[in-house]
Amino acid sequence: MTVKDSAFSGQITLAWTGASGAPYGLKLLEALLNANYQVFLLVSSAARVVFDTESHLKIPSHPERAAAFLAEKYHAKENQLKVFGKEEWFSPVASGSAAPKHMVVCPCSTSTLASIALATSDNLIERAADVVLKERGKLVLVPRETPYNSIHLEHMLKLSQLGAVILPASPGFYHEPKTIDDLVDFVVARILDHLGVDQALVPRWGYGH
Repeated sequence: MTVKDSAFSGQITLAWTGASGAPYGLKLLEALLNANYQVFLLVSSAARVVFDTESHLKIPSHPERAAAFLAEKYHAKENQLKVFGKEEWFSPVASGSAAPKHMVVCPCSTSTLASIALATSDNLIERAADVVLKERGKLVLVPRETPYNSIHLEHMLKLSQLGAVILPASPGFYHEPKTIDDLVDFVVARILDHLGVDQALVPRWGYGH
């Protein structure tokens, strides 16, 4: 059972991998912190390269320095943001007895998607996702790739059958977006909806029109 810190609304594991889509991951982190959730963040080496390329954000490789850097950027509360290295097997997210019941991989590379589907658990991101699946929690995967080949689709089908939510980074246009941020907000709003986190980024269909 997850030990919940009473100072926060809940706990969520967030993983950033090497797919394109850094703005989605950053906005999601900001939204979760603003909603007073404690976030356990996992960042792959490829993600750091992508986030630097797409958002000009150099995330430190050392977990504690990365946590301090991001906590300052997004004004996180004390202990609200924790970053774990890829082989920190004694971290809470590695065990069903302590891991949050909700996890998002955003953006999710097709390599990570495949590893989760095959339950390889070669690093902490894969292990954390496997824990959420085996504990019948909520796993949301946000792939950002196009087109998908049959192998990608087979992995998505397998994970969907296991209970994961496959939520491609495919923004809609019915909210009449004016900026790139509006498109990012659409996808992040859908993720938050599936996590049960209140959001005011984009009104739900039928509201606010």
